[in-house]
Amino acid sequence: MSVYEYLPSYYRITEGHAYSVPEAEQYTERLARTHYENFTVVSWFLPSDLRRHMFNVYAYCRWSDDLGDEIPDTAQALRALDWWRGELEACYASKPRHPVFVALRETIDAFQIPSEPFHHLLDAFVQDQTVKRFPTYGDLEFYCTRSANPVGRLVLYLFGFRDAERQQLSDCTCTALQLANFWQDVTVDWEKGRVYLPLEDLERFRVSEAQIGRREFDHSFWELMQFEVDRARRLFARGLPLVHMAPRRLRLDLEIFTRGGEKILDRIEEQGFDVLSRRPALSRSTKAGLILKRLVGGILP
Repeated sequence: MSVYEYLPSYYRITEGHAYSVPEAEQYTERLARTHYENFTVVSWFLPSDLRRHMFNVYAYCRWSDDLGDEIPDTAQALRALDWWRGELEACYASKPRHPVFVALRETIDAFQIPSEPFHHLLDAFVQDQTVKRFPTYGDLEFYCTRSANPVGRLVLYLFGFRDAERQQLSDCTCTALQLANFWQDVTVDWEKGRVYLPLEDLERFRVSEAQIGRREFDHSFWELMQFEVDRARRLFARGLPLVHMAPRRLRLDLEIFTRGGEKILDRIEEQGFDVLSRRPALSRSTKAGLILKRLVGGILP
């Protein structure tokens, strides 16, 4: 199986070519800038010497995510993710082959990054192939320790932070962001056969999966979403002290992502918690306003 038949053309590499570090870094930067329109904007706030490392980390995350999401057959997706894990292990054995890992090896060496965050991300994408429901909030929270929290920890490593306190605060923010996205995308995920609302909460508030499928909004669903939004807000509040424990350039990004996640929750609330009739989303002007506000706040005394 060739994974490239499922991925955009800019993912392709020259098979059999031994990529130099500069060539590999050009590949990861191109992938990041091509794939994600907001990545370039966010990278403005990063110290220039960290940008290439962020590109390398992002390229790994993007590849991992797309191998899990873009290959329609479960068995093939699992084989592709297993192949990618093998490439990661070769990288940690100082024998990188794929250009993403040739570049990433430089980042791993420079910041002494352990393999666990990278493996945990892959664990989440493997889980996505078979797990479509979460019986309890604890199950969903554990999933976030694989799907979201490793990204925050990787960013902390790039800024030289390895302490448990900052990692725990980062975990709160990353889990809150993941939950905000889940609550925003209830109907989008339903169309993919996935329900991230914990089943115990559906039962508690007397909401059925069939009701989600019918887009049937009522007082029970209102109560459910109010509960879930409040849960995510509390996590954002718990993670907010990290902003004041970070260097100024990282602080800007942290505030943008935190306020952006909170804005999604605001939109849900402004819609009366009805995420079934219309997907709540942030306008481009709102996103730009958040960035401008944080940037000015970081410059002015």
